[in-house]
Amino acid sequence: MEEFKKNIGKFLPFLEDLRRRLFIGVILFAVFFVVGLLSANVILKKIVGLFDINEVILVASSPFQFIQIAMDLGFFLAILVTAPYVVYSFYIFILPALTRGEKIQLLKSVPMSVFLFIFGFFYGFFVLYYALGILASINTGLGIANFWNISQFLSQILITSVLLGLVFEFPLLLTLLIKLGVITSTTLKDHRRIAYCLLLLLTILLPPTDIVSLLGMVLPLLLLYEATIVLNTRKYGIRIRH
Repeated sequence: MEEFKKNIGKFLPFLEDLRRRLFIGVILFAVFFVVGLLSANVILKKIVGLFDINEVILVASSPFQFIQIAMDLGFFLAILVTAPYVVYSFYIFILPALTRGEKIQLLKSVPMSVFLFIFGFFYGFFVLYYALGILASINTGLGIANFWNISQFLSQILITSVLLGLVFEFPLLLTLLIKLGVITSTTLKDHRRIAYCLLLLLTILLPPTDIVSLLGMVLPLLLLYEATIVLNTRKYGIRIRH
């Protein structure tokens, strides 16, 4: 019993630090939710200005729709700001349990993780811009007027961009599995067709599902998969140490 109490006592400072960081995360979320809520008109104007698509009229289907949009933007901004802090807190929490080599590998992965998410987010943003422009032109050519609901318009853009940013992180996951010895680069080569099908299926699940945006989003994922194989193959000079 005494030994158990001693072991618990060792972890109490870490648990207390974790509790403090979670509390700060909640405060950050609340603060930026309010900031996004109060700045919704400015944010909305910026997004609509970026997506100034010809022959498209964005409409509100309810007099109270702006309130819902403001809450969605506040929630999105809060997530966007709080998520990096939560990830950072997780890294700090697990660092004492890692060896020096593992700490170096973990810290090296952080910049690449941030880059891949940001790249994936803005790539999805601009793919949707051009895809929606093409779809609007097709509708106009068919004699169909483009009156798009502002809530659905924004949710599709933001949700798709964020999800694509997260999907762009998969090369880091595959690299981690290779370093842990769970899989090898040869495994990735041998199961290339299955991986392609899974990436295609995953992209199909992202809104919207038109063929233009689908092709635009799946192609870089396939390239990232091939790059992961190349960078983790020993014959290219990168040795994997277990």
